[in-house]
Amino acid sequence: MPRAKTLRAKTPSSVEPTPRSLGYRMPAEWEPHQSTWLAWPHNRSDWPGKFDAIPWVFADIVRHLSRVEDVNLIVASAREKQTAQKALKLSHVERKGVKFHIWPTNRIWTRDSGPIFVKKNNGKNENSVAITNWRFNAWAKYSDWKHDNQLPERIAKKFKLKQFTPLITHKGKPLQIVLEGGSIDVNGQGLMLTTEECQLSKVQQRNPALTRQDLEKVFADYLGIVNVIWLGNGIKGDDTHGHVDDISRFVAADTVLTAVEPNRSDANYGPLQENLRRLRAATDLQGRKLTIIELPLPRPVIFRGQRLPASYANFYIANGLVLVPTFNDPNDRVALNILANLFPKREIVGIHCGDFIWGLGAIHCMTQQQPL
Repeated sequence: MPRAKTLRAKTPSSVEPTPRSLGYRMPAEWEPHQSTWLAWPHNRSDWPGKFDAIPWVFADIVRHLSRVEDVNLIVASAREKQTAQKALKLSHVERKGVKFHIWPTNRIWTRDSGPIFVKKNNGKNENSVAITNWRFNAWAKYSDWKHDNQLPERIAKKFKLKQFTPLITHKGKPLQIVLEGGSIDVNGQGLMLTTEECQLSKVQQRNPALTRQDLEKVFADYLGIVNVIWLGNGIKGDDTHGHVDDISRFVAADTVLTAVEPNRSDANYGPLQENLRRLRAATDLQGRKLTIIELPLPRPVIFRGQRLPASYANFYIANGLVLVPTFNDPNDRVALNILANLFPKREIVGIHCGDFIWGLGAIHCMTQQQPL
């Protein structure tokens, strides 16, 4: 039987240079931000029976972020803007740092639907930050995604940012590549974390035309990645089917914080041990072992018989601040202390996500950083 033909990313010079060829890279999350992008919650079906609590959790997150950097807040309508303004006022948010954009959205998960920003190494100028516009298809699971898929284009046009659209040629036609920001994590110096479950599985398959090698080339061309560290599977209850931001995160160029489950009978024990093994075998670009720090999980969070993807790894690093999901669990304090030791110059703030996680996402899922 003939071997299947490997498809390559469409990056010929006749179309446009790649971001990497122009000196762009995806910065690490701890590098300075110009702002954080958020989308105000309005889809009640994402939190059935619990939606009324969600705007207040959201407002509290905006309250903290607006102290340290600008917040670009997407609202679906003028009426929703009024609702958001009222909630922010009651929550004592410094609204001068909050900029509203009235654009329709399906959901709030801007980590996945929003643009992935890249930055040139040549300092601050009008061309130093650009957008990579990946296709978003609601994790290859839901049918309502077309509004969210338009966010990168809208942001690029609004702020006149250079835009790169990763494409492949498939059956003679250009095809936009699917990538969600929550499925990757980078150290800003050429290393990336991702999972085989999300990128390569036939379940919720994002890019059936692409192989592992194809994806690595795309990551190199559009995000400046030199080496991909492939982990195995994500955690139980993850609706995205294996997003890495629930399990393993770079916290420094040479350091990865990774979730572990001590209970051998728990469904997460085996997959997370395998990820730990892979990380301990990984090296940086100079061949040096990475520093691996273990992060506990909270006890299983279950609502209406459904296990939810509760994880402290879904934290967000902002300017001078780290927002960490908490779950009224004894390990909350352990996780906060671990992050405090790793980020001694940043304020560590726990955000209770017991209700919020019913939407199957937490703080990192709802945020997208725009580098300075």
